[in-house]
Amino acid sequence: MVLWNNDIEIKFFKEALENFASPEQLFYNLKDGYYAYVPKGADAEGQTLQSRNSLIGQFTEKWCKTLFEPVAGKLGLYAVNGVICEELGLTQKSSADLAFCTTENNKQNTESIKLIFEIKMSVISNYRFNKPDKIEFIGDYKRHKGNPSLLRSDSMLKATGKSINIRVSGHASTRIPIIILGNSPITDSYIKKVDFLKTSGVIQGFWSLNPKPTEGEFIKTTPKLGFQTIERPEILLELSKQLVESDMNYFSSMISKRNLGELIAEAGKESTNIAKAEKFLNLIND
Repeated sequence: MVLWNNDIEIKFFKEALENFASPEQLFYNLKDGYYAYVPKGADAEGQTLQSRNSLIGQFTEKWCKTLFEPVAGKLGLYAVNGVICEELGLTQKSSADLAFCTTENNKQNTESIKLIFEIKMSVISNYRFNKPDKIEFIGDYKRHKGNPSLLRSDSMLKATGKSINIRVSGHASTRIPIIILGNSPITDSYIKKVDFLKTSGVIQGFWSLNPKPTEGEFIKTTPKLGFQTIERPEILLELSKQLVESDMNYFSSMISKRNLGELIAEAGKESTNIAKAEKFLNLIND
């Protein structure tokens, strides 16, 4: 189990060039050469590179599956790409990028899905491509104009939106943890937001699988662990086990204090704490 690093990014480019992609699909073709990103101080020359997105998306989904397969196996589960579950709003066009399930099929029911991962990963550092096959690292994300992975606002918004869509799909979604996987830090503007998403239960965390995205300073964790940088592969088993084995339930409502008090009082009539919790969740969901 090896976490994300520059060698993996170089592997992506080499495999893509060897098998199906042209340099123009993977790099900006600037006056002085091919670059993964436009270096700071350079001109993009009117180019907007979109063709790489689907390629790196497919690569990172398979890479994450390989990384998490031994974790899932130790929990008695399977790591499955492209999971479909209509009850959770996971369709053919908007499937779960990766999930821990009790079977290997990509079509699952709600009871068989134990953990959902949404993957928002991309090429982080900058590279120069020299024909025929030389790819040279030239700088980390602070030295180019791109905003990769979780540094992009649209990536954060899409991940959050998809998670909310799962959460509002029905009662079956309330017990399934959701994690967003990235390979970059987050920006300062998202520190409070990711912590709120975690404490409110919408998302159980944003994890960066890249322990060293830059030689400089970067956000490694947030105060309430809404965002965490995974620095050792072994941590993935510990965190995943906590999520899979914890008997958690998401609940959300906006009601008057009077009505809330009535629900609490009614639930309080039960004899045990577990029974009280179950009664309260049933009442608030009704």
